[in-house]
Amino acid sequence: MAEELFRNDAYLRQCDARVTKVDSQGIYVDRTVFYPLGGGQPGDSGTLSFDDGRQIRIVETSIEQESGDICHVPEEGADKAKIGDSVVLEIDWKRRHRLMRMHSCMHLLCALIPAGVTGGSVRDGSARLDFDLPEPPDKKNIEVSLNRLIEEDHPMSLQWITDDELKMQPELVRTMSVSPPLGTGKVRLVRFHDVDLQPCGGTHVASTAEIGRVKVKKIEKKGKHNRRITIEFAD
Repeated sequence: MAEELFRNDAYLRQCDARVTKVDSQGIYVDRTVFYPLGGGQPGDSGTLSFDDGRQIRIVETSIEQESGDICHVPEEGADKAKIGDSVVLEIDWKRRHRLMRMHSCMHLLCALIPAGVTGGSVRDGSARLDFDLPEPPDKKNIEVSLNRLIEEDHPMSLQWITDDELKMQPELVRTMSVSPPLGTGKVRLVRFHDVDLQPCGGTHVASTAEIGRVKVKKIEKKGKHNRRITIEFAD
């Protein structure tokens, strides 16, 4: 299993690594800064560079289902890597940072809506959450409240609790359709101080002001008790 450097520091942009496996799906290494698709957040893209100057474009990062290893998917026709190669991995930082900002914004949205989350996804420049709500919330009020929380510059911090501790605090889990990964003995919590605390393995900004201004693009009815709120950057 690769050492997942992004778990403790989402601002790492590159790292040295060694190739441990290559198959038809992609390239595997012993340590990585690339976040894999999961939790509604897209996988990172970027580059993998060799000592001889060759470079491979990584177009997607995912989890290999059987082994749980992180797979770096190269673009079609890319040079071949082999086991034992020393490489430098570098993410597309501008894209990653936009995803971090929007993912963090979704945590603020969770804090504003007093209802369970039935689904959601983060995209480059926008994101949406589905809430178990019989009536749509006020669009303007959500937008004003979100931007207020952003401007207040609440710091983010990480903490770890045990599986058993999470089970004793079920109110921390906001998602109704997907449970946090259990079984490793510990779960990572993301805290935006005085605003939100919930389990999450994604990448986040250091404080809410870094998100920047946002707007509510639309609120849609997606079933009798389901309202979809889509957010995008205002600039």
